[in-house]
Amino acid sequence: MAKNIKNKNLVHYDKQSDVLYFGIREGVEEEFSEIAPGIAVELDKKGNVIGVEVLNASRVLRSVLGQNQKEDFHASVRAAR
Repeated sequence: MAKNIKNKNLVHYDKQSDVLYFGIREGVEEEFSEIAPGIAVELDKKGNVIGVEVLNASRVLRSVLGQNQKEDFHASVRAAR
């Protein structure tokens, strides 16, 4: 089922499911491709990236954040909005 992405440049973090989403551009998602374990890009019908989804975001990005605790990760995502 195609998903219509309306909010470009959207950053959304769902704390309950630990999913981080980056909206890149508006469009209709025609397919997605997992580019690394837990990281998927959403593509429109021309193959343009319209979004990036990171599953288990606090764990996946922990190495990027260094020694920050999970709570610091949540605060960083809120500040990015």
